Amino acid sequence: MAETARTLEPSALEAIADALNQSVAETVVTTMLAQNFHWNVKGMAFGPLHALFQEIYEDHFAGQDDLAERLRALDCHAEGNLAGMLERSKVDEADGHQTDREMVDRLAKAEEQIASTLAGLGHVAAGNGDTLTEDLAIERGRIHEKFAWMLRAHLQG
Repeated sequence: MAETARTLEPSALEAIADALNQSVAETVVTTMLAQNFHWNVKGMAFGPLHALFQEIYEDHFAGQDDLAERLRALDCHAEGNLAGMLERSKVDEADGHQTDREMVDRLAKAEEQIASTLAGLGHVAAGNGDTLTEDLAIERGRIHEKFAWMLRAHLQG
């Protein structure tokens, strides 16, 4: 049976909220990673990478908001503490001193991690009948897989 924010059981809400907060944390850390690389990229591919990194962080800023707002629609707490997000995230920060190829590789791996986390969120949501959160997870997961592909394409050839 399809559930809505008002009909989900407390245990379902807890599991979904935990998976959503994990997704928010990884999206926030990757947003900053992309912005850091946008600021610090250099080399022959500066122009296209500078633009791609900006496209990524602008998308992710909106995406993290969508995920956090879903938490609030479920009447759950959206964890907004940066230290907590860094601790929770499976994506690590970078100092911006990487080469352009290292930046692309690092960001591609971050995108793949978020896509995996979002797939897990979708599974948790589906298992609890929350098709609305599942749909959001699927939509965001596709976006992150697309960015991972675009980044990996820069490393080929």
